[in-house]
Amino acid sequence: MRVCVIGTGYVGLVTGACLAHIGHDVICVDNNEEKVKLMKSGQSPIFEPGLSDIMHSAINNGKIQFTTDIGGGVAHGEILFIAVGTPPLPTGESDTRYVEAVARSIGTYLDDGYKVIVNKSTVPIGSGDWVRMIVLDGIAERQKMLVPAGAVPSDENLPEIAAKFDVVSNPEFLREGSAVHDTFNPDRIVLGGNSPKAIAMMEELYAPIVERKYATDPSLPPVPVLVTDLSSAEMIKYAANAFLATKISFINEVANICDRVGADVTQVAKGIGLDSRIGNKFLNAGIGWGGSCFPKDVAALIHTADDYGYEAQLLKSAVSVNERQRLIAVEKLQQVLKILKGKTVGLLGLTFKPDTDDLRDAPALNLIEQLNRLGAKVKAYDPIVSQTGMRHGLSGVLVETDAERLADGCDALVLVTEWQQFNNLDYTKMAKLMDHPVIIDGRNFLDPEKMVRAGFQYVGVGR
Repeated sequence: MRVCVIGTGYVGLVTGACLAHIGHDVICVDNNEEKVKLMKSGQSPIFEPGLSDIMHSAINNGKIQFTTDIGGGVAHGEILFIAVGTPPLPTGESDTRYVEAVARSIGTYLDDGYKVIVNKSTVPIGSGDWVRMIVLDGIAERQKMLVPAGAVPSDENLPEIAAKFDVVSNPEFLREGSAVHDTFNPDRIVLGGNSPKAIAMMEELYAPIVERKYATDPSLPPVPVLVTDLSSAEMIKYAANAFLATKISFINEVANICDRVGADVTQVAKGIGLDSRIGNKFLNAGIGWGGSCFPKDVAALIHTADDYGYEAQLLKSAVSVNERQRLIAVEKLQQVLKILKGKTVGLLGLTFKPDTDDLRDAPALNLIEQLNRLGAKVKAYDPIVSQTGMRHGLSGVLVETDAERLADGCDALVLVTEWQQFNNLDYTKMAKLMDHPVIIDGRNFLDPEKMVRAGFQYVGVGR
């Protein structure tokens, strides 16, 4: 099938590359010329395991193109994905100006032939009908532009544009750091819409994935496909992320109680995770959730509830717990080192999670800000940030090139991101390089006994 993906962030680029990999003809559109030039050369502008490989393969097979020409992309695609960002506004609601601009442009370029317009961006509930309205506005604007010069646009002289389209909501459930794997091995595919023709085209598009032709385990049963209405599909995305965020805040709340009563939250999590009604995922206590999805989506759902006269108290509490949890490492540093002014603290990890270069709303940023405020010197080592040299959004921190340089002269280390590489560091050598060999394990990721043998005073969360 012919596909156009507009927007090449995490969702758009992964979606486009994966659809090209399974045999569809894909054009990816972005308004950033430098980014498009980079992608044309086969380089990914984001760090995502496996993405560069499938991009190269798709380029070599002639299955994917990159362009700034949205008109050409619209003309090419039978299915048009809107995959631009919807960043949070200070009020908590989503900023949909980029979605609006793309929808209007699609309407401007639509011509004869049927198109399916797919909301892949995480958009507020009710956006399906809103996008349809904006596309129609774009068509109307084009009609006025085609009126002969000097004529006053009226119902009689507006040229007919035989554009036919339907809007479908197809929320993404990709995890940064495993987005390619998640695309080929989804738990479910959600399609929201009221057009049987549009839904049928989307089912055809995803058939190879549904049939597990590119799955890690092809013997698994077909991927469940949930067909529902637009609003329910949009709500599913928000509800899923809000539930997972709340689950993390719950176990962090339990961890804080464990700290006070002498229980071990890792054992508690294991015990409750064996209950099939609860499950063991997202029960790792630590210094809170961040990134581009959870904070934005929970805030947007709270804002939507407020718009409709309902106070989402549980979700507001989940956010409140998370805000406090981000600074739990500072409290633990104060308990061990007492006064932090004049001390040097090293952070192991900066990104909000491992296997990504994403620093958006990362807990590390809150730690850096608070430690600076308390007069501490902050250093950090992150496998990706240190390697790439990217410093955008980072201030008040010295980024070191390796873990041993980080440890040298530190009064304490804080494990912020659970990179697998951090399991294999020479902690015995690092402890000897430090002024005070203290480590705060902000993810309960390290083996406490191993760290004590290496010479560290080990402090976990809820342990």
